[in-house]
Amino acid sequence: VTIHALWHAGSYDPQDFLGRLIGDAPWVRHAEHAFFESIDHNYFATDFHIEMFCENLLGMPPDNKSHDQLNAFRKHIKKIVRSGWPMEYMPETLAPFKNLPKRNLILFPHRIAPEKQVEIFKDLATSMPEYEWVVCQEQNLTKDEYHTLLGESKMVFSANLQETLGISCYEGAVVDAIPFVPDRLSYSEMYTDKFKYPSEWTESWDSYITNKQSLIDVITWFMDNYEANIHLVKAQASNLTKEFFSADKLLENIE
Repeated sequence: VTIHALWHAGSYDPQDFLGRLIGDAPWVRHAEHAFFESIDHNYFATDFHIEMFCENLLGMPPDNKSHDQLNAFRKHIKKIVRSGWPMEYMPETLAPFKNLPKRNLILFPHRIAPEKQVEIFKDLATSMPEYEWVVCQEQNLTKDEYHTLLGESKMVFSANLQETLGISCYEGAVVDAIPFVPDRLSYSEMYTDKFKYPSEWTESWDSYITNKQSLIDVITWFMDNYEANIHLVKAQASNLTKEFFSADKLLENIE
């Protein structure tokens, strides 16, 4: 028997709810390490996730890695594949919602949790009443209703402190909503500079307050110039589909 498994999160991520609630308790770290050693092929969607996993769970030094240190991890690295996530079905699923009339609508499509910083989104909504701001998880939406909101929105916003992939921002891009994300976590490697704002703007509430006007200025520019940026959103969505939401590398490894 050969075991293939996909990793999405765990206690080794200090910003994930498992990391916050359980932390580095020996039982959970031993369990996760045992899973990893028992699995023949461990799949991760992004390099950011792989590096965090290796540093926090496997003990790889975070900086100034020596040749000997890297060699010591070679046996582990062979078990790791940066595969993306198997979601080839998503563009077809969202196709009926792709050409809906757009509104001046900005979505918060993430779960409501401390690491998602919904309070930043709500404060921006208060300061920018000219736009419609919706926290999706507060609406008790059906899947079709959620997809309709995605299709009608001009922007999906993230101030996340935890993200090993980010499916909702990808979904937004697929239906031509501008993904506006911080330059940190998995977002850094997934998105072009056009759609990333400096990480320090939302690294904490205090940092957000300091940089709030900069966020407002960029959001306003994107909303005012939405049509001019559609071709870039489409290109971004196409690259995300190919590089991060495909099972190609996973299937190649199985074959």
